[in-house]
Amino acid sequence: MRAMILAAGRGERMRPLTDQTPKPLLPVNGKPLIVYHLEKLAQQQVTTVVINHAWLGEHIVAALGDGSRFGLKINYSAETSGGLETAGGIIRALPLLGEEPFWVINGDIFTDFDFAKLPRQLAPGKLAHLMMTTNPPHNQAGDFALNQGDLAAPNGCEKTYTYTGMGLFSPQLFSMYTPGHEAFVRLRPILDHAISQGQIAASLIDTAWTDVGTPQRLQQLQEHP
Repeated sequence: MRAMILAAGRGERMRPLTDQTPKPLLPVNGKPLIVYHLEKLAQQQVTTVVINHAWLGEHIVAALGDGSRFGLKINYSAETSGGLETAGGIIRALPLLGEEPFWVINGDIFTDFDFAKLPRQLAPGKLAHLMMTTNPPHNQAGDFALNQGDLAAPNGCEKTYTYTGMGLFSPQLFSMYTPGHEAFVRLRPILDHAISQGQIAASLIDTAWTDVGTPQRLQQLQEHP
C-alpha cells in the first residue's frame, strides 16, 4: 500500500506562521501535523509515502528524512516554489505511486480518524473513494452531496458534506494527463467529470476533523486537541 501526503501549499492564510515554516510542519501539542499522518500510515503497513513539496520544501525534507524513523520509505516530489494545483501535484508524483490505488492525505488537516477505516480497494467501476464529513462553520455550503454511497454534485441539494482531504485514488482517475503536462490541473473538474459517470464512491467519517487553514483554528487545536 502506498500513500501520498499533499504538502506543497504556501499557506497564505496561515501567515505569519508559514513565513518560516511550511504548514504541514506546524505543531499541534509539540508534534508537526504531518508527523501525525506518518505515524498513522506506518500503523497501517503502508510501505511508501510520497510527499510533494514546494514552499520551504527543504525544511520538510530535513525534518522527515527518508522516513526510516517512522518505519516508512519517504519519496519526495519537488515542485516549483509556487507549487502546482492539487491534481497537478498528484499527476507529477504518479511515477512514484505505482499502478495500484493509493491513499491521498492532505498535509494540513488534523483528525482523530482511524486510518484503518480508509478503504484499501475500490469497488468495480470506481476511480476514487473520498471520505466526507459534516460541514464545518467555515464551509457551511459544503462541497458535494451523497447518493447511496456515491459522491454526487450538490446541485442545490439540501444536504451537503465537506471533503476531508482523505481518500483512495486510482491512477486511472488521472489517465487523461501525463507527468510533464500537469501544470494548472485542478482536482475539482476531474472529480466533477468522474461524478457525472458514477465513478466516485464516498463515506462519512464520524470523528473530529479540522482543516488547519487559519492561525485561529490552529490555536483552537492547541487548546482543545
